[in-house]
Order: sequence, then structure tokens, then C-alpha cells
Amino acid sequence: MNLGKYAFIRALRPFSFPVAGVTCLIGIVLAAKQVPINPLEALMVLIGGVLLQAGVNLINDYTDIALLRQQPGSAALIAAIRRNFRSGMLCFLLAAAIGFHFVIQQGVGFLLLCVLGLAGALGYTVSPVNYKSRGLGVVLVFWLMGVLMIAGSAVALGAPLTVALVLQAVPVSLLVSLLLLSNELRDHESDCRDGLQTLTVRIGYAASVKLYFGLLAAAYVMLALLLLLGVLPGAFWVLLSLPLALKPVRLLRAPAELRAPLTPATARLLLGFGVLFCVALVNPLALAF
Repeated sequence: MNLGKYAFIRALRPFSFPVAGVTCLIGIVLAAKQVPINPLEALMVLIGGVLLQAGVNLINDYTDIALLRQQPGSAALIAAIRRNFRSGMLCFLLAAAIGFHFVIQQGVGFLLLCVLGLAGALGYTVSPVNYKSRGLGVVLVFWLMGVLMIAGSAVALGAPLTVALVLQAVPVSLLVSLLLLSNELRDHESDCRDGLQTLTVRIGYAASVKLYFGLLAAAYVMLALLLLLGVLPGAFWVLLSLPLALKPVRLLRAPAELRAPLTPATARLLLGFGVLFCVALVNPLALAF
């Protein structure tokens, strides 16, 4: 039977792994600028972040069970969703084991960050919180998969949690929200048919497109602010990612049947922006002179 979006690989959504990879990498670079880091522990941070992202993806469809129960012949789909949910819980357990290693080293402050992250990941789709169905996903992933992931990665490796650290997490975190919004825009018509209450369904497609442009612009405006504040002297490097924004912007005007590449294109923008942000943190021109 064709399981469609509930097939394991599709539910895993590997295209979204740049979120965890980029945010953790930025946290690692931020930590490395302040304290000596252990390469093995940096790798553990990356693995833990990807496991969290995989866990969120795999539990994402759990609430669809209630809708599928009303449809005949849906037993196989429900079984696939439950299998994916169990796999997601395993990912969370493995991520928690990695987190425990860093809790021993960094103490209660890091434990609090871990608890917030895990609770937020579970609350994305699990009742009674289920902020995805409340239209809050785009807002909360900014904090949970963006700011918290970057700050948590840096703190895990020994960096202090400061205002400057949080400010430097904001531009990429805005693009993390942008990636989820692109997913909602891509699926807008099908989500409307299925009765899902995502932010895009609630405010409409046109308003969501305006929000997409707003988040995209805000990410680059925040770069300018960090440059003016002297927090990120190499911010100009990130401007090289602007051409990657052209394709997703064009796809926003495409009909539903041609909109499938929107999310992967936004993911490539996030990846390019994030990698160049790491370059900006190092600022090789400043090192050369």
C-alpha cells in the first residue's frame, strides 16, 4: 500500500535537517570563539540537534490519526503514523542521552535549556498543547529550533549565555520560521481541505506570503543591526546568500501544483545563509589583516 506522506522517509523529512545542522553549527562556532572546544563534543552537539529535528518530524503527523479514523481503509496509514511516532520518541531518547552528558558538565542552567527544548518539541503536535494546530508553529520554532538550539549548542560546549549570543541567534532563527512557513504555504490548499488550523490556513495565503517577505527582510535587517552594534563585524559575508532567495520568492506566486519546490528552495536559502553566517562570525578578512 502507498503510505504517501506517512511513509517513514517522507515523515522523516530529511530536507529539513539543515535546520538542525545550521543552528548547531552556528552555536559551535560561537562557542569556539570564546572557549576551547572538544571536536568530539562538537560532533555530539550536531548529532543531538539532528536527532531532535528528526524526532519533531516523525511525530509531526500524530494528530492526523483522529482524522483518519473517520475514513474507511485507513488502518495501514494509522499504523504507519504510530510507527513513526515511536521512532520519533526513540530519537528524543537518544538526544536526551547526549544532553545528559552535557548536563553533567555544564550544570542546572543547561538542564533547563534541555527541558525547554524537549517540552517544546513534544508540544509541537502532542495534545494537550499541540501548538501546530493552534497556528503557533511558525512563532514557536523561532525560539525552540532557532534561538534555543543555537544558544543551547554554544552553552553545551562551555560558552556563557549572554545577550550578544542571543542576538546573534536571531537572523538564522527568523529563517527557521521561514522554512516552516514555506511548508505551510506549499500545503495550504490540502491543509484547508483537511481542516488543519495552521497559521497559513488561519490568516490566508496572501497574508502568509506577506509574512514570508517580512521574515526574509527581517533576517537581513537584523544582520545590519548586528553590524551597527559591532556584534557581527563580518555581516557583509551573509549578503552572498541573497541570490538563493530568488527561487522561493518566485515560487510564492506559483499555482498549488507547481509549488512543491518551495520548501526545499527555502531550505537551501537557510543552509546558505547559515554557512555564510558562520563565515561572518570567523570573518576571514579580519584575520588576514
